Amino acid sequence: MPLLRITATDSTARLHGDDGPLRAAIDAALNAHKGAVTIMVHGYKYLPGHPVHCPHGSLLSPDPQADDWKIVSWPSLLGLHADNVLDSCTRPTIDPGLAISFGWQARGSIWAAHRRAKAAGKALADVAHQIRRADPSRQINVIAHSLGARVALTAVRSGAPRAISRAILLAAAEYSDVARLALDSEGGRHTEVLNVTTRENDLYDFLMERFVPPQRRGDRMLGHGGLRHPRLITLQLDDAESLQALRGAGFPIAPPERLICHWSPYLREGVFPLYRAVLNSEMPLDRLRRMLPVDCAPRWSRLRPRMPRFNPPLLPAE
Repeated sequence: MPLLRITATDSTARLHGDDGPLRAAIDAALNAHKGAVTIMVHGYKYLPGHPVHCPHGSLLSPDPQADDWKIVSWPSLLGLHADNVLDSCTRPTIDPGLAISFGWQARGSIWAAHRRAKAAGKALADVAHQIRRADPSRQINVIAHSLGARVALTAVRSGAPRAISRAILLAAAEYSDVARLALDSEGGRHTEVLNVTTRENDLYDFLMERFVPPQRRGDRMLGHGGLRHPRLITLQLDDAESLQALRGAGFPIAPPERLICHWSPYLREGVFPLYRAVLNSEMPLDRLRRMLPVDCAPRWSRLRPRMPRFNPPLLPAE
């Protein structure tokens, strides 16, 4: 599998488990694989090099070694594997591109991880800069979960224009204002974002807003679905109308099975074919926008119908 493992320590990126020069490794990988670059960024609770929680050996690995129901192989499900390269003389060769597993220090308290996510974003921006310097025409995509969305948006805002072409944010643990500022920045003015949310994640959004208050009073997590931006589209994965529209477009995604789940945007059966189509432009975001509802369901709408109702006892007739 064409996979390059990179780890960020504070705002510095390096090869994971190797003291070799990062620039040389990037150049070699780009020479070997001519397709788009897809950078995968994990969220909270992972730590590169940890015997159990290393993202390079679990979520971002082609062959995860973790016995955990929340772990699936992102690179395999995104089609970034050797089986996609066809070298038969009767079939054209398809280069799946270069996959980059980007790890950062996301364990510890939520406040410490939140601070380190911003530093890791600057390291990610440097990686994108090195790729662009080696091959200015190469498309760079990012897919990120949870606090990884903060890493991705920091990279967009602090990077050079056109550095990151497209980003898919899954259950993003970041505020709408931060996303808007990133997209309106010099570095983000050509970046497109698919914001994948679900009311299954409401509890996590609510807790994040309590633990890490916004800079502007009233700002909400991206999962709330309130951000309107010409280069951002919000997909609510537990909305029946959205799922029906995607099914009609050839993307049958399974309905939600849980009331509360932070990992549904990458565990739900059928989501990765859609993500592949977005990243490789088979599903342009403008077309996706026309298919989806403008508004998301309100927070707690998934839980509220199932909450027990209090019926006061009837008073005896006088």
